[in-house]
This record gives sequence, C-alpha cells and structure tokens, in this order.
Amino acid sequence: MQRYLYLCRHAEAQDTYLLQSDFERDLTPEGIRQAHETGKWLREQYQKTDAIVSSPARRAGATARILSERLYFDAEKITYAPDIYNPKESQLLKTISQLPATVQKAIVVSHNPALTQLLRSLVNKNLPYLEPGQVAVIAADLETWEDIFITEATLLGTNLPQRV
Repeated sequence: MQRYLYLCRHAEAQDTYLLQSDFERDLTPEGIRQAHETGKWLREQYQKTDAIVSSPARRAGATARILSERLYFDAEKITYAPDIYNPKESQLLKTISQLPATVQKAIVVSHNPALTQLLRSLVNKNLPYLEPGQVAVIAADLETWEDIFITEATLLGTNLPQRV
C-alpha cells in the first residue's frame, strides 16, 4: 500500500530568554504565518491527513495545531510524542513505525537535525536542512508502518514558506 509521510519542521520560534527553557519557546508572528502557509500548501497539494504526530514542545505543538486547522483535522486527535522532542533519527523512525495500519497519510512535526537526517535516509539523497515551517512529502510502498525501517521512499515535494 502506498503511504505518505509529511515531515514538517516546526515553524519559526522565539529565541530563548532568561529562565525560559527551550521546550517552552513559542512561535513568532512570522512562525504563525509560516505554519498557516504550510497548512494551506498541504491542503491544496495533498488534501488531507489521517494522523498528526507532534513533539510536545510548545513551538511544535502550535505548528501542529495550525496545520490541523488548515487541513480540517480534529486538533483533539493530534498525538504528542515525547520521544520526538530533540530526537535522534532512530526515535523518529520508531514513532513512525508505531502508526496504526489504518493510517495512510501522516504528518510528523519535529525538530532538526534529526528530522532532516531522517528525510535524507528515507529518500537516500543529501538534501539541505529543512527550514522553519518547511515540510517534505514522501511516499513509500509499505504494508504496515513498521516497514519504514527497511524501505526507501520517494520525495514527492517540499514547500518553503516565503519570508515576509
């Protein structure tokens, strides 16, 4: 079965300030705009998703909620996976491999460098790092999501939100 994976880097976040943790960083106004633009692009190009899995970091969660709004996906169904905050590539793969068999299209909102490293591994190409708010859409022939460990995928496209 052809399955689609949308690997999305969270949109632009505020710099950390005194006594604030990296985990608590919010989106900037530009980041909010980027997330809306990315969601609009996904809706126009790929119509829908069956699942959204997000890092629980504030900036990633905000990005995921904006994408869900733009894709008419119930934000209550977003899965927040602690293992994909500041992850290793292997942690992202493990999380993806646990997606239900009923899911054909899934968005993963996470962080660099692991997100781009995973993309490079799956499509076997040396691609530039994903920019804030950028999403890469890949397709793979997978019987189940567990097959993600042994399958090479095809890059279908990426967006790059315009800077204002």
